[in-house]
Amino acid sequence: MRKVIILLFLSFGLQAQVKVGDTLPTFTLKNTNNIDVSSTSFKNKYVLIDFWASWCAPCRKGNKELVKLYKDLDSSKFEILGVSVDTNIEKWKKAIEKDNIKFTQVNDPNGFDSKTAILFGVEALPSQFLFDTKGILIAINPTMDEMNNLIKKY
Repeated sequence: MRKVIILLFLSFGLQAQVKVGDTLPTFTLKNTNNIDVSSTSFKNKYVLIDFWASWCAPCRKGNKELVKLYKDLDSSKFEILGVSVDTNIEKWKKAIEKDNIKFTQVNDPNGFDSKTAILFGVEALPSQFLFDTKGILIAINPTMDEMNNLIKKY
């Protein structure tokens, strides 16, 4: 009985999960041009971290809404960082082009086993994390209306 409890405790301990009130974790991933992009480069802006993949139908539908949101909001105050967990880089790049995504995109190519997905505790796609201008997590999986209201409030 003790062995089972210990194993369960260890398996839950391995999965990190950011919570509302936590600060934006620091990570660096490659963009579509194979250039490093750091999560720290979005200071003094609202940042939506959007985990997605090219094969995820709800993600692709959500991309359309995010493209519109990005056009509607002031980019000096708001940024979206798309974090793909695609294992196939070419399919990821084609999806970006097809969905007409203009906001920053990076890839962590190990699927749900990627370090960034584990860092955030991503277990399903899409998963979104909204950080305020001080880098504090203010919402997990916010609706479009919630994002608009939170950002326009400040």
